[in-house]
Amino acid sequence: MKILTGVVLGLLVLSGAAYAVDRSESDAVPTGVTISGVRVGGVGRPAAIALVQAQLGQRLGHWVEVSAGSSTFHLSPARAGVKYDYAAAVDSAIASGRAPWIGQRVWREVTGRGAHSDIAAKVTVSRADIEGFARRVAAKVDRPAVEAHLRYGPDWVKPAKGEVGRVVRVHALAASVIAAFESPAAGERVRVAAPMETVEPKTTVKGLADRYPTVITVSRSGYRLYLFKRLKLAKTFPVAVGMAGLETPAGLYGVQEKQVNPSWHVPNSPWAGKLAGKVIPPGPDDPIKARWMGLAAGVGIHGTSDESSLGSAASHGCIRMAPVDVIWLYDRVPVGTPVYIF
Repeated sequence: MKILTGVVLGLLVLSGAAYAVDRSESDAVPTGVTISGVRVGGVGRPAAIALVQAQLGQRLGHWVEVSAGSSTFHLSPARAGVKYDYAAAVDSAIASGRAPWIGQRVWREVTGRGAHSDIAAKVTVSRADIEGFARRVAAKVDRPAVEAHLRYGPDWVKPAKGEVGRVVRVHALAASVIAAFESPAAGERVRVAAPMETVEPKTTVKGLADRYPTVITVSRSGYRLYLFKRLKLAKTFPVAVGMAGLETPAGLYGVQEKQVNPSWHVPNSPWAGKLAGKVIPPGPDDPIKARWMGLAAGVGIHGTSDESSLGSAASHGCIRMAPVDVIWLYDRVPVGTPVYIF
């Protein structure tokens, strides 16, 4: 009976001691636990908060530097809405390292065999602010693809290569920036490369001949029209262009309409005199002979009975051709053909 009583008393003493040890450590971070690499094991809650803030404050207060192409962008913690909850990290450290059974907890503390876990510092950011930053980066860096296109001269057409475009992957960039703010860093800045995708041109140089099987250029100073087929010169023609004050307009146009033996819709212009606004049907009084290829309002390519005017500035703005030439050209020029007038 005395032996049993002694055993009971001994267990009570040990339980009390264990309870005392457990109580003494209940507000301390368990041995072996760290917060983002900061050793806080065995340290009480207030001291652990101060310790983590002192050691992580500089490492978490860094800026993020984003490189995108040849451009660099910077985002401060304040602009990113970064906030640090050191107390929450310490509370998580205290809770995560504690075993559910008191005996296991006491054994860890008495033997020094801690939980050996690392708790990430509690960092929150403004996702909206960071995504807005990522969109601003994209607005500065994104570059649309440039399609392969034609370069024109008075008597030549040349293909020009396209250029590859690029776009920033906004959501992926925002995720990288958030991760950079949430991770401790040794320096004042964390560098992030903006994830980007290339955008290939849809039209290649090889495809230009198919896209522009027929092209016309006109040299007003040389009084010549040049026909290109699949970007190669096919034929040239003498023409007349607009006289002084009624010049043929320069620029890039397209064949908008085609007519055989068209009527002349006289423009309401002072030079038209009594004919202004009238429609002259095909015949001897109609100066538009054989064919008409309209380019713009009142301006087109047509045949003329006054072939002596070819090679000069004699028309009222149109491009005159010999009837035989305009008939030949008409059959080889579809609607939509680009016409560049120099």
